Amino acid sequence: MRPNPKNLEDLRRAPGRLPVSVVITTYNEEINVAECVESVLWADEILLVDSFSTDRTVEIARSYPITVLQREYFGSAAQKNWALDRVAHDWVLIIDADERVPEALAREILTTLAGQPTVDGFYIRRENVFIDRVIRHSGWSTDKVVRLFRKDRGRYPNRRVHADLEIEGSVPVLKNPFLHYTFRTFEQYFPKFLNYAEWGAAQAFRDGRRAGVVELVLRPWWRFVRTYFFQGGILDGIHGFVVCALQSFGVFLKYARLWEYRIRAARGEQLSLPAFDDSEATWRRPGGGD
Repeated sequence: MRPNPKNLEDLRRAPGRLPVSVVITTYNEEINVAECVESVLWADEILLVDSFSTDRTVEIARSYPITVLQREYFGSAAQKNWALDRVAHDWVLIIDADERVPEALAREILTTLAGQPTVDGFYIRRENVFIDRVIRHSGWSTDKVVRLFRKDRGRYPNRRVHADLEIEGSVPVLKNPFLHYTFRTFEQYFPKFLNYAEWGAAQAFRDGRRAGVVELVLRPWWRFVRTYFFQGGILDGIHGFVVCALQSFGVFLKYARLWEYRIRAARGEQLSLPAFDDSEATWRRPGGGD
């Protein structure tokens, strides 16, 4: 259920409640941005950082009472760290454009902040929707991410993909999950799928890794076996088979691209890798901490 800010006024006005800023990052998300923003209109501040979308994402976003900024895309971690330095409040909720905050989760977040939490962050589980069904197995059922936290206590590491927020100390898990519309159609999903393979290969190349038989054959095979059989993807029916096959294929594409990079680099070619943000300011915590 999409939260109605009026239904949350009692919690928003609770004495002593800590204010919260929401960060959203976007690129060509016109299909998602309205529902995403509407699911967090109860927040005290919303900052949307767009990567120069070529569709109507920015136009739609600016029709809401939020702040919209634009910045070149250097990966999800860099965008979010950059945004963290520009929000007004100490507590931050990060949400991707294809995620939604149901009313139950909004209520839990506001109640938690009204209780003056002593920890520095919280995990939030995700219910991942694949076309028309929530995937209950395949490794997706245990999906959780640190997304509600004190901005001076959390920072993303310098990675182009698969960067998890780093917070010291105890990090409890909230009861209610995000809704994550990861896959609507192949037309929507495949550009992101290919980008992740490309970015993963670029990160691996930058880290000095190589791709051989293990990476090209065994890793994709093991990803499918692990997710489909050991993590119960078979129980999700055809949906589960397609999910697990796509994950396996994504692993293959990443390492096939890395294999190609190494061959071309050995020939002396100048490779055109995706841009990385190597500015120390992006990765340093506020106050100068590491």
